[in-house]
Amino acid sequence: MKIAIIGLGVAGSYLLHTLSSEHEVIGFEMQKEGEFDSVCAWGAAKSEMERICARINIDFNDYVFFNGNNINLELKGKIRKVSCKGLVTYDKHQLELDLTKGLNAKYGERITPNTFPSDEYDLVIDATSLQRVMLPKIKDQLLVPCVEYMVEYEKLPYDDFYVKPFSTASGYFWYFPLMKNTAYVGAGDYYRKHMEELDYFNNKHGGKIIKKIGRPIRLSAPEVCQPFTQGNVVGVGEAIGTVFPLIGEGIIPSLQCAEILHRNINNIPKYIEEVKEHFKVYSDVYKVIKLKMNNKLGPYTFIKNSGAVWNTYRTMKKQEERFGLEVRVRDMAEILLTQL
Repeated sequence: MKIAIIGLGVAGSYLLHTLSSEHEVIGFEMQKEGEFDSVCAWGAAKSEMERICARINIDFNDYVFFNGNNINLELKGKIRKVSCKGLVTYDKHQLELDLTKGLNAKYGERITPNTFPSDEYDLVIDATSLQRVMLPKIKDQLLVPCVEYMVEYEKLPYDDFYVKPFSTASGYFWYFPLMKNTAYVGAGDYYRKHMEELDYFNNKHGGKIIKKIGRPIRLSAPEVCQPFTQGNVVGVGEAIGTVFPLIGEGIIPSLQCAEILHRNINNIPKYIEEVKEHFKVYSDVYKVIKLKMNNKLGPYTFIKNSGAVWNTYRTMKKQEERFGLEVRVRDMAEILLTQL
């Protein structure tokens, strides 16, 4: 098959790497090779990343920057320790470049549906995340504005992860250590209050800002990110909603989605079916988050939507190593039910 992959981020780079030995594949990335980036703290669960990378003969440990011990979770002005279960930061940028190295990848290519010759390919994969360049736009999408800095410190403010959820579960502030004395410091908030937290933290702790990245993250579940296909175009990863809405995590879900597409590359209807099944709990998480963001998750609605809340908790609790952290009822209840 002749395949074009539009977007060479998490899912796109993985698919270019895995499909190129089986098909005639070319990848396109709008940003230049040494410059492409996104709002992402480069954090992921080590065990799942090791599993995914091992299947394509890559040692994930070669890319790890920092192995976390605890998350300093701030709730109601107090810090509590949440144990890490394999949460790490890694060189996401380099891994994506290495996945495309030596393959037919074109960087700095701006693609539009009107100019791209889709009919020259058997399949076009849209891996363009928020943009969905080759797919219809989403009508009901939940976007959270985010800004992130890479900061170099003389002395790190924290020697481990630090996270502060915002009120109404509308976003959170994050501090993720990287290599040496650098860290990703970022925040996203549906109500656009994230810059207040960022400015406060940066003014308090100083440091040299190496780079700044800003863009929204879409928290809409796959259920509302349809259609997944149009003609010979099929979406993958964040383009079809593979971001876990409660924590804004997209790396591992997007890679899992890419694995499903690779497995069903000759049967797109089966791919769509598997994606819907694999990510169906995201609809429950999305429902809970929307209620909380709109300040509608009081005691009555909490009970009324207890099934969705329970599914959210159970999914994370059963997969603590997959998420890379200890999941506790108390923490989740306070985040969802308390005005912080």
